[in-house]
Amino acid sequence: MELDLRSFTVGPFRENTYVVRERGSQAALLIDPGAEPDVLIRGVDAIGARIDAILITHTHPDHIGAVAALAAHTGAPVYCPALERHILADVDAIYGPVGMGGFPSYEADELLAGGEHLELAGLQIDVHHTPGHSQGHLTFALPEAQTLIVGDVLFRGSVGRVDIPGGDWDTLLASITDLLERYPDEFRVVPGHGALTTLGDERATNPFLAELAAR
Repeated sequence: MELDLRSFTVGPFRENTYVVRERGSQAALLIDPGAEPDVLIRGVDAIGARIDAILITHTHPDHIGAVAALAAHTGAPVYCPALERHILADVDAIYGPVGMGGFPSYEADELLAGGEHLELAGLQIDVHHTPGHSQGHLTFALPEAQTLIVGDVLFRGSVGRVDIPGGDWDTLLASITDLLERYPDEFRVVPGHGALTTLGDERATNPFLAELAAR
Protein backbone atom coordinates (compact mmCIF):
# COMPACT_ATOMS: atom_id res chain seq x y z
CA MET A 1 0.00 0.00 0.00
CA GLU A 2 1.23 3.49 -0.85
CA LEU A 3 0.42 6.24 1.62
CA ASP A 4 -0.31 9.85 0.86
CA LEU A 5 1.30 11.50 3.88
CA ARG A 6 0.97 15.26 4.29
CA SER A 7 2.57 17.15 7.16
CA PHE A 8 1.85 20.58 8.64
CA THR A 9 4.43 21.93 11.07
CA VAL A 10 2.66 24.20 13.54
CA GLY A 11 3.08 26.11 16.76
CA PRO A 12 6.10 27.35 18.70
CA PHE A 13 7.33 23.80 19.29
CA ARG A 14 7.28 23.04 15.54
CA GLU A 15 5.03 20.04 15.99
CA ASN A 16 4.18 17.85 13.01
CA THR A 17 0.47 17.32 12.37
CA TYR A 18 -0.22 14.71 9.69
CA VAL A 19 -2.98 13.88 7.25
CA VAL A 20 -2.61 10.21 6.33
CA ARG A 21 -4.53 8.32 3.65
CA GLU A 22 -4.08 5.67 1.03
CA ARG A 23 -2.98 7.29 -2.20
CA GLY A 24 -6.03 8.07 -4.30
CA SER A 25 -8.47 7.86 -1.40
CA GLN A 26 -10.50 10.74 -0.01
CA ALA A 27 -10.82 9.14 3.42
CA ALA A 28 -7.99 10.16 5.75
CA LEU A 29 -6.75 10.26 9.32
CA LEU A 30 -5.64 13.40 11.11
CA ILE A 31 -2.81 12.81 13.57
CA ASP A 32 -2.04 15.10 16.53
CA PRO A 33 -3.59 18.45 15.51
CA GLY A 34 -1.35 20.46 17.78
CA ALA A 35 -1.74 24.19 17.11
CA GLU A 36 -2.76 26.86 14.60
CA PRO A 37 -6.22 25.42 13.88
CA ASP A 38 -6.86 27.88 11.05
CA VAL A 39 -3.73 26.65 9.25
CA LEU A 40 -4.76 23.03 9.69
CA ILE A 41 -8.34 23.62 8.58
CA ARG A 42 -7.15 25.38 5.43
CA GLY A 43 -4.66 22.61 4.79
CA VAL A 44 -7.17 19.81 5.19
CA ASP A 45 -9.69 21.58 2.99
CA ALA A 46 -7.08 22.39 0.33
CA ILE A 47 -6.03 18.78 -0.18
CA GLY A 48 -9.62 17.57 -0.32
CA ALA A 49 -9.29 15.01 2.43
CA ARG A 50 -12.33 13.70 4.31
CA ILE A 51 -11.15 13.20 7.88
CA ASP A 52 -12.69 10.00 9.23
CA ALA A 53 -10.86 10.00 12.57
CA ILE A 54 -8.49 12.13 14.64
CA LEU A 55 -5.80 10.11 16.41
CA ILE A 56 -3.77 11.44 19.34
CA THR A 57 -0.43 9.88 20.25
CA HIS A 58 -0.25 11.77 23.57
CA THR A 59 -1.72 14.82 25.23
CA HIS A 60 1.20 17.19 25.66
CA PRO A 61 -0.05 20.67 24.79
CA ASP A 62 1.85 20.96 21.53
CA HIS A 63 0.00 17.89 20.24
CA ILE A 64 -3.59 18.72 21.23
CA GLY A 65 -4.01 22.48 20.93
CA ALA A 66 -6.18 22.25 17.81
CA VAL A 67 -8.08 19.05 18.60
CA ALA A 68 -11.39 20.69 19.56
CA ALA A 69 -11.37 23.00 16.53
CA LEU A 70 -10.56 20.24 14.06
CA ALA A 71 -13.09 17.87 15.60
CA ALA A 72 -15.75 20.55 15.20
CA HIS A 73 -14.71 21.33 11.64
CA THR A 74 -14.48 17.74 10.41
CA GLY A 75 -17.07 16.00 12.58
CA ALA A 76 -14.52 13.19 13.06
CA PRO A 77 -14.31 11.19 16.29
CA VAL A 78 -11.24 11.73 18.45
CA TYR A 79 -9.23 8.70 19.61
CA CYS A 80 -7.18 9.44 22.74
CA PRO A 81 -4.89 7.46 25.05
CA ALA A 82 -7.09 6.20 27.87
CA LEU A 83 -4.52 7.08 30.51
CA GLU A 84 -4.50 10.70 29.33
CA ARG A 85 -8.21 11.28 28.70
CA HIS A 86 -8.46 13.55 31.73
CA ILE A 87 -5.84 15.91 30.30
CA LEU A 88 -7.66 16.45 27.01
CA ALA A 89 -10.92 16.82 28.93
CA ASP A 90 -9.65 19.64 31.17
CA VAL A 91 -6.66 21.29 29.53
CA ASP A 92 -6.51 24.39 31.71
CA ALA A 93 -6.59 22.41 34.95
CA ILE A 94 -3.47 20.53 33.86
CA TYR A 95 -1.54 23.09 31.85
CA GLY A 96 -2.93 26.42 33.04
CA PRO A 97 -0.75 26.54 36.17
CA VAL A 98 2.39 26.28 34.00
CA GLY A 99 1.19 28.80 31.44
CA MET A 100 0.51 26.31 28.66
CA GLY A 101 -3.29 26.17 28.68
CA GLY A 102 -5.67 28.55 27.00
CA PHE A 103 -7.07 26.31 24.28
CA PRO A 104 -10.32 24.33 24.28
CA SER A 105 -10.67 21.03 26.07
CA TYR A 106 -12.33 18.04 24.41
CA GLU A 107 -14.01 14.92 25.73
CA ALA A 108 -12.54 12.05 23.70
CA ASP A 109 -14.95 9.96 21.66
CA GLU A 110 -12.86 6.78 21.84
CA LEU A 111 -10.23 5.65 24.32
CA LEU A 112 -7.26 3.45 23.46
CA ALA A 113 -4.99 1.52 25.82
CA GLY A 114 -2.76 -0.27 23.31
CA GLY A 115 -3.32 -3.70 21.84
CA GLU A 116 -6.27 -2.61 19.70
CA HIS A 117 -6.58 -3.22 15.98
CA LEU A 118 -8.45 -0.47 14.16
CA GLU A 119 -9.76 -0.11 10.64
CA LEU A 120 -10.21 3.58 9.94
CA ALA A 121 -10.26 5.48 6.63
CA GLY A 122 -9.61 2.16 4.90
CA LEU A 123 -6.33 1.72 6.80
CA GLN A 124 -5.38 -1.17 9.07
CA ILE A 125 -3.88 0.16 12.30
CA ASP A 126 -2.25 -1.64 15.20
CA VAL A 127 -2.14 0.40 18.40
CA HIS A 128 0.85 0.03 20.75
CA HIS A 129 1.24 1.49 24.22
CA THR A 130 4.67 3.15 24.13
CA PRO A 131 5.14 5.06 27.40
CA GLY A 132 8.29 6.80 28.57
CA HIS A 133 7.79 10.25 27.10
CA SER A 134 4.30 10.35 28.60
CA GLN A 135 2.39 7.81 30.63
CA GLY A 136 -0.24 6.90 28.05
CA HIS A 137 1.71 7.51 24.84
CA LEU A 138 0.55 5.46 21.85
CA THR A 139 2.22 4.48 18.58
CA PHE A 140 0.06 3.76 15.54
CA ALA A 141 1.46 1.09 13.22
CA LEU A 142 0.29 0.73 9.62
CA PRO A 143 1.92 -2.58 8.65
CA GLU A 144 0.56 -2.65 5.10
CA ALA A 145 2.30 0.67 4.48
CA GLN A 146 5.40 -0.21 6.54
CA THR A 147 4.87 2.92 8.61
CA LEU A 148 5.00 3.76 12.32
CA ILE A 149 3.42 6.98 13.59
CA VAL A 150 5.46 7.37 16.76
CA GLY A 151 4.63 10.81 18.18
CA ASP A 152 7.47 11.80 20.51
CA VAL A 153 8.92 8.35 21.22
CA LEU A 154 11.63 8.36 18.54
CA PHE A 155 13.10 11.03 16.27
CA ARG A 156 15.79 11.18 13.63
CA GLY A 157 18.94 11.12 15.73
CA SER A 158 17.11 11.58 19.02
CA VAL A 159 14.36 10.32 21.32
CA GLY A 160 11.57 11.83 23.37
CA ARG A 161 12.26 13.87 26.49
CA VAL A 162 11.94 12.14 29.83
CA ASP A 163 12.57 15.15 32.10
CA ILE A 164 8.87 16.01 32.30
CA PRO A 165 5.98 14.58 34.35
CA GLY A 166 5.26 11.05 33.15
CA GLY A 167 8.70 10.66 31.57
CA ASP A 168 11.03 7.79 32.41
CA TRP A 169 14.21 6.77 30.58
CA ASP A 170 14.06 3.01 31.19
CA THR A 171 10.39 2.93 30.20
CA LEU A 172 11.11 4.86 27.01
CA LEU A 173 13.95 2.49 26.09
CA ALA A 174 11.64 -0.47 26.67
CA SER A 175 9.04 1.07 24.34
CA ILE A 176 11.62 1.70 21.61
CA THR A 177 13.01 -1.82 22.05
CA ASP A 178 9.52 -3.23 21.58
CA LEU A 179 9.10 -1.37 18.28
CA LEU A 180 12.56 -2.45 17.07
CA GLU A 181 11.76 -6.07 17.87
CA ARG A 182 8.29 -6.01 16.31
CA TYR A 183 9.07 -4.34 13.00
CA PRO A 184 11.74 -4.61 10.29
CA ASP A 185 14.39 -1.97 9.69
CA GLU A 186 12.70 -0.69 6.52
CA PHE A 187 9.65 0.57 8.43
CA ARG A 188 9.28 4.33 8.08
CA VAL A 189 9.20 6.35 11.31
CA VAL A 190 6.81 9.31 11.27
CA PRO A 191 7.70 11.53 14.26
CA GLY A 192 5.98 14.34 16.09
CA HIS A 193 8.89 16.71 15.43
CA GLY A 194 11.57 16.82 12.75
CA ALA A 195 12.13 14.73 9.67
CA LEU A 196 11.02 11.23 8.71
CA THR A 197 13.43 8.38 9.25
CA THR A 198 13.46 4.56 9.39
CA LEU A 199 13.89 2.06 12.17
CA GLY A 200 17.05 0.80 10.51
CA ASP A 201 18.65 4.21 10.29
CA GLU A 202 17.92 4.89 13.95
CA ARG A 203 19.16 1.49 15.03
CA ALA A 204 22.42 2.14 13.20
CA THR A 205 23.08 5.81 13.92
CA ASN A 206 20.95 7.19 16.75
CA PRO A 207 23.34 7.97 19.62
CA PHE A 208 20.56 7.67 22.20
CA LEU A 209 20.07 4.03 21.24
CA ALA A 210 23.66 3.08 21.97
CA GLU A 211 22.54 1.82 25.36
CA LEU A 212 20.23 -0.66 23.61
CA ALA A 213 23.01 -1.89 21.32
CA ALA A 214 25.22 -2.48 24.36
CA ARG A 215 22.71 -4.71 26.09
